[in-house]
Amino acid sequence: MKMVLFIGIQATGKTEFYKQHFYKTHIRLNLDMLKTRHREKLLFEACIAAKQPFVIDNTNPTIEERRKYITKAERAHFTILGYYFHSSISEVLICNEQREEAVPRVALFATHKKLELPRFDEGFNELYYVKKDGIGGFTIEEYVYEV
Repeated sequence: MKMVLFIGIQATGKTEFYKQHFYKTHIRLNLDMLKTRHREKLLFEACIAAKQPFVIDNTNPTIEERRKYITKAERAHFTILGYYFHSSISEVLICNEQREEAVPRVALFATHKKLELPRFDEGFNELYYVKKDGIGGFTIEEYVYEV
C-alpha cells in the first residue's frame, strides 16, 4: 500500500506526472477536481480503509499541510513516497502562461513563498526530485535535502 504525496508550486507538472506514472495504479486526490476539503477527506479516508494506493496531487507546500496525510497513512502502515517538483519561479511563470487555465500570478508567488522543502524526518519512506525534461517527460532522481 502506497501513498504518494506531490510537493511543488502550481504549474510544475504534477498532474501530468500523475498521468504518466500513476494513472493506472493509484487513485488521484486533487482539490481542483474535488472542490472541497470535505470531499478530499472522504476520499482520503476511503483509500486508507480500502488499502488503496493513492496520490495527493496538491501543492502541499508546508510541513504542516503534509503532516495531516502522512500521520494517518503511517498509522495505516502505508509506504509514503514524496515527489518534490522543483522549478524556478521564472520557469513556472512561463509554464503557467501556456496552461489552458492559468493560475493567478499572485497565487504562484504566495505558494512559492511558503514552500518548505520536504525532509525524510517528516515520515517519508522515499523521496524523489522531479523536474520537467523539456520534451514532455520528466527526470526523476533520489532526493537530497537542499539547504
